[in-house]
Amino acid sequence: MSLLVSTKYRSEKEEIMDDLNYSGPILHDALDKLAKINQWLGGNKVTIKGLQKVLLHHDKSQPITIVDLGCGGGDILREVSLYGKRNGFQFQLVGIDANQHTIDYAIASSADYEDITFRTIDIFSQEFKKLDYDVVLTTLFLHHFKEVELVSFLKPVLKKARYGIVVNDLHRHKLAYYLFKLLSLTIRNRTIVEDGLTSVLRGFKRQELMAISKELKTNYQIRWKWAFRFQWILNQKNI
Repeated sequence: MSLLVSTKYRSEKEEIMDDLNYSGPILHDALDKLAKINQWLGGNKVTIKGLQKVLLHHDKSQPITIVDLGCGGGDILREVSLYGKRNGFQFQLVGIDANQHTIDYAIASSADYEDITFRTIDIFSQEFKKLDYDVVLTTLFLHHFKEVELVSFLKPVLKKARYGIVVNDLHRHKLAYYLFKLLSLTIRNRTIVEDGLTSVLRGFKRQELMAISKELKTNYQIRWKWAFRFQWILNQKNI
């Protein structure tokens, strides 16, 4: 990466972990370290707080199905599971990822969570279109796609997710890039360092999220959160 970085436009560079053949101990190490970094920076709270908002008026006596897209090692769903149990919800949690190796690791890491299942599914496939759910979560996932792909994908998802979509993703900003570059000095995993910097450059500006929301013709709420995250909630009802 250049020392002088531009964040004017979203990068289209692919990340190492976009490779569905990425596997083995190096994948497991990357997933573990990503989970720890997200927890340390408070990123997971952005998703949990968003979930709280969309479920504010949910009848806790009724079960609710939540899918996590790009679930990785399942760390977000494990936190959601604990949150649900502490607060009296009846969650049915489903992790979705296109990488079978990632799903295998998520299953092994979540063996003690009876309310979580994992499935290897491409979100653009017919198989995904057949799924039923009430809430969709995406954490550091949507930045992998172009805006036109997001609009096309999110339109039908919004119609099915009766409580809405909770997005937790990166704010594309020079300071975020250089802060991660500084943090990367403590990270002994080349994949996380390279993908982390690329992810920042594939992240979003607020006006880009607003433009997508308006294209979807839906209610939305965008909140900036530390560390350079956007909590973006999409819902057919008022939030």
